Amino acid sequence: MNGAVPLPSPWLPTAPCTPGRPCAAHPDPAPAAFRPAPAPLACARLAAGLATVLLGVLLLPAAGLLPAAGRLALVRLWARTVVRAFGVRPAVTGAHRAGAGPALVVANHVSWLDIPLVAAVLPGRMVAKREVRDWPVLGALAALGGTLFLDRDGLRRLPGAVRGVAGALAAGGRVTAFPEGSTWCGRAGGRFRPALFQAAVDTGADVQPVRIDYRPHGAAAYVGEDPLGASLWRVVRTPGLTACVRILDPISVIQYPDRRLLAAAAQRAVHSSAAPPPRTAPLPAVPRQPAAAGYRAVASDNANRPSPSVHHRDSSNPASASSARTPS
Repeated sequence: MNGAVPLPSPWLPTAPCTPGRPCAAHPDPAPAAFRPAPAPLACARLAAGLATVLLGVLLLPAAGLLPAAGRLALVRLWARTVVRAFGVRPAVTGAHRAGAGPALVVANHVSWLDIPLVAAVLPGRMVAKREVRDWPVLGALAALGGTLFLDRDGLRRLPGAVRGVAGALAAGGRVTAFPEGSTWCGRAGGRFRPALFQAAVDTGADVQPVRIDYRPHGAAAYVGEDPLGASLWRVVRTPGLTACVRILDPISVIQYPDRRLLAAAAQRAVHSSAAPPPRTAPLPAVPRQPAAAGYRAVASDNANRPSPSVHHRDSSNPASASSARTPS
């Protein structure tokens, strides 16, 4: 039937958080106490943030000519500039251990801001859904940045996608994923899908959990049917918006040699960690990492799906919602 809307895939993760629910109310303070930033200041922040993103598109081809250490430093600088341009103050606690080797970085997922925040602290290759490649501007930027794209509707291609993540880890790099598979409001979180953790098991790479919180609550949450434009405007109009990034202790695959056990351990670490007090702090330096040993073949995970690095599910619009429920 022409014009029919295809049914959502039952494999795709979902979150109950929506802009209208109390957990994702915008903003956190009572309306009478909340004084948004003046419109001229908000417009200036929005223009500065978008201009910084576009600057990254222009500079990325040249950045590809730099050595690995230079690229990581440039990515950190660019990501930090994007965050600050939108009026967000990062507050970082914990530190990545020098010489720790490759790592699978996993974090809870609250907002589109999570991506530049993690890149500013622990730069590496991101994992994103395949549809992101077709987004205007951002898709090209992601591809040039070495993003690993996953086809979430193709279970048969899942082992190959996990092998790609394992290959990046085996080469000594760092890969960032959001295993909840969808954004949550920040007051609640979802189950970590274990598929991508197989890459850490196969390469012996540590899992580096990261906890992300925003203060005030709700201002940065990008959930449900929330339009991207509305989310951008809410962020730039929120005074004193602070992003609290907590780098937790790494988890060794020696202690948890199974992907499901590893995913559960990372989930417990992230969800149980308290948010640090909202304060600004300098972002830590990220050392160049040594190469790792080779890796073995990757088994498929027929009961769980890998998470995208971008939260919403619709294949054409980055502001559309994740609406299908994933079986446990």
